[in-house]
Amino acid sequence: MLIIPIKEGENIDRALKRFKRKFDKTGTKRALNSRKQFTKPSIENRTLIQKAQYIQRLRDQENI
Repeated sequence: MLIIPIKEGENIDRALKRFKRKFDKTGTKRALNSRKQFTKPSIENRTLIQKAQYIQRLRDQENI
């Protein structure tokens, strides 16, 4: 549970913005989205390999 202390005289919009930022940093939303649907381990491994290939391609282009 996230707790955002509100200082006296602080604007509610600013406190809400701090809450949203803290919520994004915890990764709660990403975890909820990943649990919505089951993905097979083979597909997860395939996506990891594809990401690694993409990053490697970018690094190779920088070194050229």
